[in-house]
Amino acid sequence: MEHARVLRGAAGVAGFLAAAEIVGATGLIDDRFLPRMSTILRGAAELLVDQEFLADARASLAAWGLGLLLTVAVAVPAGLALGALPPVERAVRPLIEFLRPIPSVAIVPLAILLFSDNLHLRVAVVVYAASWPIVINTIYALRDVDPLAKETLRSFGFGPVSVLLRVALPSAAPFIATGIRVAAGTAIILVISAELLAGGAEGVGIYITEAASGNRMDLMLGAALWAGLFGVLSNTALVAVERRLFRWHDVRTGAAR
Repeated sequence: MEHARVLRGAAGVAGFLAAAEIVGATGLIDDRFLPRMSTILRGAAELLVDQEFLADARASLAAWGLGLLLTVAVAVPAGLALGALPPVERAVRPLIEFLRPIPSVAIVPLAILLFSDNLHLRVAVVVYAASWPIVINTIYALRDVDPLAKETLRSFGFGPVSVLLRVALPSAAPFIATGIRVAAGTAIILVISAELLAGGAEGVGIYITEAASGNRMDLMLGAALWAGLFGVLSNTALVAVERRLFRWHDVRTGAAR
C-alpha cells in the first residue's frame, strides 16, 4: 500500500514535469520569463555545487530549525494551558480569532522595526505564524479526550495535573504532532518570505532575489524548487516519526473506520 502510494506520487510529479517541458517546447511562453522545465532542473542541479547557494541554504535551515523549536516550546504549553482551562480559553478566544487570520507576511515590516538582527527577525516571524496550528490542534485535541477516562482517574484520587499528564496529554499527542507538522511547512514559507521582504546578507530568499536581479531565472526557480523539495522532505520525515511514535493511534482510528 505504501509503495503504491509512493509510486503514484512519483508518477504524478513525473507527469507534471513532462507536461511543463512540453508546454515550454511549444514556445507559448517566453523562455526569458519562464524557462523550460529541463533548464530549471539543470539550474537546480548546478546549485548543488554552488557554495554561495549552499551557504544561503544552511542559513535558512538554521533559522527554520531554531524558529520551529521555539514555536514548539511556546505553542505546546500554551495550547495545553488553554485546553485544560476552558474559562481562560473562552476569555482569550476573541484575541486568537482576531490575530490568527492576519497574513503572517504582514508582520514582517513590524519585525524589521523590532529586530535589527536578521536571524532574530526570521525566527520571530516563524514563531508568530507557526504557533497557531499547534495551539489550535492542542486545544481541540484536549476537548476530545474521553471524559470517562478522566473521571476514572479522578475517582482514584488523582489531581488535575496527573489527569492531564496521564490521560489528556497522551491522547492529544498525535494531534499535537500533526500541528507541529503543519507548523514546519509554515515555518519554511515564512523564513523565505521574510528573507525576500526584509533582505539581509544570507538565506535562500536572498539568493532568489539576487538571481532574479541578475536575470538568471533558471537559478531563481531552481532555488525555489529546492525550497519546495525541502518542505516535502521535512513533511515526509515528520509523517514517518508520527507513524512510528503513534502507531497505536493509527490502529485505533483504522479500527474505528
